[in-house]
Amino acid sequence: MATHWTLGCDAADPHLLARFWAHALGYVPEPGYDDPDGASIVDPDGKGPAISFLRVPEGKVAKNRVHVDLRVAGEPPWDPDERERLARAKAADLVEAGATVTGEQLYGGQFGHLVMRDPEGNEFCVA
Repeated sequence: MATHWTLGCDAADPHLLARFWAHALGYVPEPGYDDPDGASIVDPDGKGPAISFLRVPEGKVAKNRVHVDLRVAGEPPWDPDERERLARAKAADLVEAGATVTGEQLYGGQFGHLVMRDPEGNEFCVA
């Protein structure tokens, strides 16, 4: 049996990041979690890990060593055109929610993924 785990994240504004990532992932606030210096979101279906955000005084100073990859087209095999369309649509939605697109990765001339930053500058990818 797998061990249940939580992804812990540092944040300047934990509630801002919790709202952003809840939107990005389709998560909801963790019931009963109420802390002015922290926030937690959970998969409403109970399948994915919880993600917590804790206020820290220092800012982000380097590239993430761990980041989230959103796989909006699901698992392979994919239709390459549909996968790219879904990734670009998700990226546009996330830009409206406060993210920025910082790059695009191609593999053999084909769309691979978009590189983005969340509202506090943490890198993540959308594929």
